[in-house]
Amino acid sequence: MTPDRPPRPDDRVPAPPRNVAPLPAAPSHDFKVRRRTLIALLIAAIVLPCVYVAAMAYNDLRMREADATDTTLRTVRVAQEHAVKVFDMNEALNARILELVQGLDDNGIRATEPLIHEKLDAFGGGYPQVASLSIFGHDGDLLASSRQSPPPPVSIAAREDFVGIRDGRMIDHVSPVVPSQLTGKRMFNTSVARENNAGAFAGLVSVALRPEYFSAFYRDLLGAQSPMDLGLVRSDGSILAFYPPPRTGATHITPHTAFGDALARGADSGVVQMHSQVVGDDVILAFRRVGSYPVYVSCGYRTSAIWADWRRHLSVLIISMFTPSIALWCVIWLSLRRLAAEEESWERWQAEASMRRSIESAYRQSRKMEALGNLVGSVAHDFNNLLMIVSANVQIARRRGAAGLERELSAIERALKSGQSLTRQLLGVARKQPLRNETILIGRWLPASRELLGASLGAKVSLVLDVDEDVWPVLVDVAEFELALINLAVNARDAMPNGGRFTVRARNISFRPGEGFPLDGDFVQISLEDTGVGMPSDVLARAFEPLYTTKPKGMGTGLGLPQVFAFCERSGGLAAIDSAIGAGTSVHLYLPRTLQAPAAQRPPEPRKADASPPEGLHVLLVEDNDEVAAGTEAVLQMMGHQVACANDAAGALALMEAGHAPADASGEATSRFDLVISDIHMPGEMNGIDLAEALQAIEPKLPVILVTGYAEELERARNVDVRVLSKPFDIGLLEKMLEQIQRDRSQRAQRERDATL
Repeated sequence: MTPDRPPRPDDRVPAPPRNVAPLPAAPSHDFKVRRRTLIALLIAAIVLPCVYVAAMAYNDLRMREADATDTTLRTVRVAQEHAVKVFDMNEALNARILELVQGLDDNGIRATEPLIHEKLDAFGGGYPQVASLSIFGHDGDLLASSRQSPPPPVSIAAREDFVGIRDGRMIDHVSPVVPSQLTGKRMFNTSVARENNAGAFAGLVSVALRPEYFSAFYRDLLGAQSPMDLGLVRSDGSILAFYPPPRTGATHITPHTAFGDALARGADSGVVQMHSQVVGDDVILAFRRVGSYPVYVSCGYRTSAIWADWRRHLSVLIISMFTPSIALWCVIWLSLRRLAAEEESWERWQAEASMRRSIESAYRQSRKMEALGNLVGSVAHDFNNLLMIVSANVQIARRRGAAGLERELSAIERALKSGQSLTRQLLGVARKQPLRNETILIGRWLPASRELLGASLGAKVSLVLDVDEDVWPVLVDVAEFELALINLAVNARDAMPNGGRFTVRARNISFRPGEGFPLDGDFVQISLEDTGVGMPSDVLARAFEPLYTTKPKGMGTGLGLPQVFAFCERSGGLAAIDSAIGAGTSVHLYLPRTLQAPAAQRPPEPRKADASPPEGLHVLLVEDNDEVAAGTEAVLQMMGHQVACANDAAGALALMEAGHAPADASGEATSRFDLVISDIHMPGEMNGIDLAEALQAIEPKLPVILVTGYAEELERARNVDVRVLSKPFDIGLLEKMLEQIQRDRSQRAQRERDATL
């Protein structure tokens, strides 16, 4: 994947001290594991308390329901024992009354009614639950009562309990709650049938019980604000007594409920959970049968009270449990934030460390290139002189028309071109090659280079150009730029022996300070991507190293990528490379944007056909190498020029002063030399640039041509008003310069003559 911010060696960064140890590699931090651990702890800190609270809440609810069930069972057992005693006492009262009237028929009872009344009053007067004791005849008429004597004319012949007892139904021995015919108060009766001597039905003996007696007992048993209800219920569901009073005013247990079904089955006891219409709430209800009587005692515990108590306890549990848990959550959350900040700081530190290592690597690379440059510079100077000697003598041989040597001279010229190309590559990698920068429009220049790239890639590789039309202009040496593209295209072709795709993209990109990129400003990014085999990491680390190559012998010199690196760096940008085995290689060139407009190309001025050939020039040649000087002198003489030679700047100045004439009428000094050609690199205190400055001080209009093979000297020479030739130069280019100087001299002389006339 192509990096957005590739590192580069930045020679503008101050060099680190040589004795400083290299920055250690960044320590390993597995932030993912730590983050996952903290997240797992956070989840556990949330889930475990929730599970614990849920389990505790569930257990507490079950325990409260169990406690409520136990409470209802204990309470209903107490109420049952109380009811059994009451009903057993009623049975005993009924037995005493039967014994009192034994052998008496209805008329006999009426006859002894006052005595019986006193006895009945004495029997029931000491029991608070007893409302009255009564004796009824076989036709339902009231024969005697403990409340009133003589008894009023009251008949219960139509009452359900009278009819039921007469018919032998057991349930009617306990009547539903009915209003008293004597007092109007509500009560229920426990009755026993009277039999005559023949064993036939002769009437009833009845004990009337007060329901409020049972309600008062239940109130005392439960206490105030109790969540329970107690009731006395007949087996058919009729409510005899209930506390607290039913909110709905119900008088019967709702059939087809758990309790109603138990009554219908005749169950002796049990515990059910149901919704009670009598209470108007869900209840846990325990019931027990009162002895052998058709009566049940029920005790219901309202579940709303259970839930209310459970919620109160749960709120306390939640507060006590989650207060420290929330503190723990906050600690883990802060730890996560701190981990994120630590990771960000670590990444920033890692980026800075990587940048420093990159700078240190760039520094080492720069020192290596500097050492190589010094070596190459020394070798290239002598090598250029040798090439100049050979080139000059080849030109002399050609101009003298050496017959039969055309083949040999062509071979020498081809060797000269190869030597010049090799020297140019070495000087370019060592940053000694002079640059001829000019402004080009990438959006137009790259498409125009399609044929050049296609020829370098070969027929098996397809070329794709993706260039924005509004790409900014750049200031580069076009020849070096072309050479860089050719080097990259050739490398891509070698990486795709079976064919593939080579993509060239260009776009604008801006870097701002603080973004982590070693440069800032506006750049044109030129990306060259292939689909080749890619590079392993060890090869990628040395890709820009001079003279390093993995190609077979004779296939590469190891100067291709270093030339690309040096070209981008000297152009004010950088080069970055990204590659992996099987993923291809991407090289990114970052060239700074220039605000200079491309130079307008002017058509060459046509030469007049009848113009006479210009006169030869008096040339002062300054060269410390005698063979180079001899060859150049011979070439200049063959061009028709007169040549005087000097070995250094001091000798050149001496010749100039010797041939210098006093000022003429115009006030300008004249010289017998029309041109000075000098090498820049010379022995002595003055080099060629110093000589040019001294000559301009003596005669400002004297043309000077400086020859050099060093980029730094070339940059300084451009600040002086001189013409510059980069060594090794073409003799034809020198001839064109001389012709231009001759024409300028002729035109100047013509203007002087015209001015004189």
